[in-house]
This record gives sequence, structure tokens and C-alpha cells, in this order.
Amino acid sequence: MVDPSAKVERSDEQWREQLSPEQFQVAREGGTERAFTGIYWNHKGQGTYQCVCCGADLFSSDTKFDSGSGWPSFWDGAARDAITTHRDVTHGMVRTEIRCARCDAHLGHVFEDGPTPTGLRYCVNSASLNFKDNN
Repeated sequence: MVDPSAKVERSDEQWREQLSPEQFQVAREGGTERAFTGIYWNHKGQGTYQCVCCGADLFSSDTKFDSGSGWPSFWDGAARDAITTHRDVTHGMVRTEIRCARCDAHLGHVFEDGPTPTGLRYCVNSASLNFKDNN
């Protein structure tokens, strides 16, 4: 497991070498993939969703649910300190952006319309994630 306290910082040039153009645009520039196009929106595997940039564990398949939004949705993060939140006022809206605490990668947004027990919906871009199967 990756140490979440070990911060990862790289230049844009280094991130571009590591990531695909879509991953860079989403994770490093705060972009959003189109709904129903990401590889994990309808993914059913059992395992851990990790940050595409630094490999930190972010979400468990145990908390994934079908929100109908077209993006992978989770009702909780893998650990309390794995994800940070930030006020986002872009696009004429006020939302809560979520980022990887280890490398500051943009993941998506969190909303207060999720299922119990948290009532939260972490709406995440597939381009910000890798999946590690439990097998």
C-alpha cells in the first residue's frame, strides 16, 4: 500500500510523460470526461480504485454504487485522509471538488445525494483512476 503521507510532486512535463492526454487533462488540469464513456462507470470488479497519478488507494468496490450519472460513484473513500475537498465555483456552480491527498490529482466532485450510510456521492472520473483487482 502507498503511504498517503508521502506527498508526490512532479512537473507538468513529468506528468505528461506518465499519463495519457485524457488522464492529464482530467487529473492535472481539472477536466471532466463525458458521462457513460469512462472505463469504470459500469465496472463491477471487486478491488480497490487507486489514483492514476500516484497509486494511492482512494475507493473500495464495496462502496461503489450505480448512481445513474454515468460516472463511477462511491458513498465513501478508502480512508479518511486519502481525499481532500475544495470549494469549486467554476461553470457558474458551487460544488465540492475532490482531489487525491497525496498528489493533488483532480478526481471529480462529492455531492450530498448519495445512499446510506454516508449520504454522499463521490462522483469520480474514470480517467483519474486505476483498478487493482482483489484476486
